Amino acid sequence: MKASVMSELDFIEELRLRRWARENYVPRSRRQRTWHPVVHEEMENKDLETGAPDMTPLLVSSAR
Repeated sequence: MKASVMSELDFIEELRLRRWARENYVPRSRRQRTWHPVVHEEMENKDLETGAPDMTPLLVSSAR
């Protein structure tokens, strides 16, 4: 689904979303799932650039 959502954006709109993501950056734990995938991607890029720790919870499998 991510590819289909991104393919509907024009280049200018994608740049606007990326700029918004950088200007309104929040830690991973405060990001809303409803934000556009481009926003999440750009915030993840900023995480990598700044060396922000990965705060995503570990998934524990109940099957052993």
